[in-house]
Amino acid sequence: MFFSIDANNGVAIYEQIVRQVKFAVAEESLRPGQLLPSVRSLSVELALNPNTIARAYQQLQSEGILESLRGRGLVVCQGAPKICRSDRKTIIADRLRAVLTEALHGGLSGVEIEEIVRKQLKQLVPTVQTIASLSASETAS
Repeated sequence: MFFSIDANNGVAIYEQIVRQVKFAVAEESLRPGQLLPSVRSLSVELALNPNTIARAYQQLQSEGILESLRGRGLVVCQGAPKICRSDRKTIIADRLRAVLTEALHGGLSGVEIEEIVRKQLKQLVPTVQTIASLSASETAS
């Protein structure tokens, strides 16, 4: 599984892991019943403290996204895709709301903001890889 951690983006590292697992489940890169990497292996892969990974996994378990299978590890729950699709929209809407609020407080008009958003989308859509495409390129390697 591919994770992209940015210590400088203002989002706690454990929360970045939670979001990325939810996004992967939402777009079905992670499917119900699929085993996640162990805390130890993921902490080594990402060069993070195992407690950070454990905290993310605990939050995902408490939200009903992951469940523990005795002797095997953590797997994606059956109902997780539906929950994650809803959560993904909420997470993105909240982040957009914060950026739009900042833009409005900064004196930009709605028209100017729309222009910026359109321009950025036009530039980003063809270049940004999805979690699914990153996972596929990982398995092809």
